[in-house]
This record gives sequence, structure tokens and C-alpha cells, in this order.
Amino acid sequence: MKLPAKHRVASLDVDAQYTFTPACPDELPVPEGDQIADELNRQAAFAGYRLGSKDAHSPRARWLATEQAPPFTPIEGARNMDIRWPRHAVPGTRGFELLAGLPHPADYDFFVWKGVEPDMHPYGACYHDLAERQSTGLVEFLRCNEVSTVLVGGLATDYCVRKTVLQLLAAGFTVVVNRSAIRGVADESSRHAIAEMIQLGAHFVHDAGQLEQADD
Repeated sequence: MKLPAKHRVASLDVDAQYTFTPACPDELPVPEGDQIADELNRQAAFAGYRLGSKDAHSPRARWLATEQAPPFTPIEGARNMDIRWPRHAVPGTRGFELLAGLPHPADYDFFVWKGVEPDMHPYGACYHDLAERQSTGLVEFLRCNEVSTVLVGGLATDYCVRKTVLQLLAAGFTVVVNRSAIRGVADESSRHAIAEMIQLGAHFVHDAGQLEQADD
């Protein structure tokens, strides 16, 4: 796929954290979630800006699953929580850390921490709230730097990657999803997520080897 000149392209690592890998089996382990760092780095070579996001959740979050309310059961009457989740991505734990081989958050050009409030559990990297009213600043950063195309990889395909891609498309960006840099929680929901992203205008490549840069 032909990309614009490098200064018009950003690469986004969505929640590439150990919490979504087999290294944290009691959190939200995604099969092969720990195998995407090299491909994220390869796609970043085509971008003038590198962006990232992390889940950052309280150990006392109000959406935590219990024996009485197991994971994925709905939460009624809450503005910014929709379903229950296992405890995950708590700052200071192994699960909170980015995968080995990725930059430190301070070395990205723009970085988002999401879900810090105990009663908020967003998915996309562009908004803090489920109603998409409170921007994280990511869209504004891209617009201020005249970025037109965003390369996306990360975890997980069927949740935070999907939602971030839909938010970027709605904001008017060309979005390219790297299949080799994403992994999903479940096969069926990942297939549905990919179909939805394609239907709404996202482009997919098998890996960074299918990317080609236009001259400046």
C-alpha cells in the first residue's frame, strides 16, 4: 500500500501491554499478544510520529468482576462503564508495562493513559469517556501536525484496537491496520471487528512489508 510522505503519517501502538498477553494469565491474556512488538517497530519506521496508549486502571475499579458479577456481565445505570472485567493494567504491576522492545512512554511523540478513573472504562485511545465527549488530545495532535494517515497495531483487535480505529475514521483520517501487529481476545469477535473496520473504511495490510512510502 502506498503511503503519503513520512511527515504525513503517524504510527499508533494501542495498549501493547503485558496485561493482554499470556505473561499475565490472571488478567486478560490474548493468545500471542506478546509477539507484536517487532512488527509495531517495523510499521513505525514509515511514520514521522509515533503514538501510544496504555490502559491504566485502579485496583479498586468499580467495574471489577466478582463471583456474583463475572467478567463480561453488563453494568446497569453507569455512564462510563458498560461491562465487568477482571482486574488488569494496574500501574506498578507487570501487566501495566509495555512489551519488551517498545519505546518507553516518554519516548513516544504522544501518549495516552486511559481508564484512570475508577468509574470509567473507555476502549478507544481518542476519548476518555464512552460518549466520546472528552478528547484525550490524540486527534488534535494529529490534526495540528497535519497527519493524514495513521498506521494502527496493538491489543486487542476486538476491543481497543477496533474502537480506536472507528474513532480515527470518524475523525476523517485514513487508517491502515497491520494484521501482523494485532491480536484478538477471540477469533469470532475479532473477525466481526475486522469486517466492521473494513466496512467503515479502514485499510488492512498483512504486514509492514506491504507498505510503501511516497517521496517527500
